[in-house]
Amino acid sequence: MDELPGALGSSGSLALRLGQAIFSVASLLFMCYDIPFYSYTAFCFLVTVMGLLMAWSVTLAMVDAFSVLIKLPTRLPGILSLVVLGDWVLSFLALAASCSTASAADFLIHSRSSFCEGTLCTRYQLSATMAFLAWFLTFSSSLFNLWLLPSLNV
Repeated sequence: MDELPGALGSSGSLALRLGQAIFSVASLLFMCYDIPFYSYTAFCFLVTVMGLLMAWSVTLAMVDAFSVLIKLPTRLPGILSLVVLGDWVLSFLALAASCSTASAADFLIHSRSSFCEGTLCTRYQLSATMAFLAWFLTFSSSLFNLWLLPSLNV
């Protein structure tokens, strides 16, 4: 069977998972470091989803690193189905969180009140941008694995 570039157990998948982890950690740092995010539900939702995505991505990055090191990709249909389902759920949650955070930050910027002192709303926007990039990598990883899944069910 040909090697699909982003499928589970490949070096491409490892790169995607590391990118997901980096962008989700960056989103968390922009949102949580020394600013009050807990006043708005959209920001709390982003922090929760990025925490879940970070744990999911780091766990699967370790699986991918192990598969790359032993040169034996994981090709069990049950495991791959679970990974595809987890990626789909987390990708849609990440998209919802990044969009809600971006819209809340945009609302705060255009409300012309004292909600955004200094660079506070800029950090909210950067956090939403990092979350959107994490969503893009998660969704692409899900599509690569979904593309591989029918070839395993013989």
